[in-house]
Amino acid sequence: MDSGSKEIAFDCSSFRLNMDGRVDRNPHRMETMPAGFDAATGVDSKDVVIDAATGATVRLYLPPLQGAATTKLPILVFFHGGYFIVGSAAEPMYHRYVNSLVARARVVAVSVEYRLAPEHPLPAAYDDSWAALEWAVSRADPWLSDHGDLGRVFLAGVSAGGNIVHNMAAAVGASGLPAVEPARVEGVIELHPSFSGEQKMEVEDEAFFQANNDRWKIIFPGATGGVDDPRINPTADGAPSLTKLAGQRLLVCTASEDPRAQRARAYCDAVRASGWRGKAEWFESEGEGHGFFVLNPGTSTAVALMDRVVAFLAGH
Repeated sequence: MDSGSKEIAFDCSSFRLNMDGRVDRNPHRMETMPAGFDAATGVDSKDVVIDAATGATVRLYLPPLQGAATTKLPILVFFHGGYFIVGSAAEPMYHRYVNSLVARARVVAVSVEYRLAPEHPLPAAYDDSWAALEWAVSRADPWLSDHGDLGRVFLAGVSAGGNIVHNMAAAVGASGLPAVEPARVEGVIELHPSFSGEQKMEVEDEAFFQANNDRWKIIFPGATGGVDDPRINPTADGAPSLTKLAGQRLLVCTASEDPRAQRARAYCDAVRASGWRGKAEWFESEGEGHGFFVLNPGTSTAVALMDRVVAFLAGH
């Protein structure tokens, strides 16, 4: 079938999504790696079921503990990318990325496995992510209760995961975060986040804009206002005020060759203009495309981005 067929909503190396909702996934994007000790970083990981009814799970990561290990570590709740259609917390490139980030930043990480569309249309992924965030601050696992600092919770995600991060920050800001002990979201990291809107931005590529909106409409058929649903377009008319976002610091990262970059930049500018009480930072990787840092983590630009994320988590 030709990629320009009217029967196809979105076609890329990861999957082909048809207008009738059928999806053909690239099997490489559905590969997984087992949890366990990572000799390269010294990080240990394990999988935990958090909701037997939905099958939602998380993958926990613990860095090498130093000395008596009495110092509590920040908690990072991480959301993988994949257009909401492919990928997982156990996908090799995300597993490797979180291992490296946990080792460098010395955080306890909770990587979220959410249900995928179109078999499970949005808001299923948002629901699973909220359940995982609540679980992460409930101290239900010894790795979190013994080593996690509820006063320093961070949210981070890539692409679709960056979109999830915004929505989790908005939900926490609106309703708070139930926890056994008071939990505080200190920072929010959106890496190449996926947003859209009914109106094309002047600089957006027409073909990508149309295909991206076709994708959203199929994976989120119940969206309010179509692609101007505030969960897809946080700056749409009538969207909740960005002043209520959780966190004291926000880092939005883009890549100059990513067709999503202008939306992400506009989002960061909108947060700044909203009167949000925190500090919003923007970081762009020149000459790179979408998600390059998980695809090719050893490049100089990927290392620079990792350095920026680690510094943000450290409070610098």
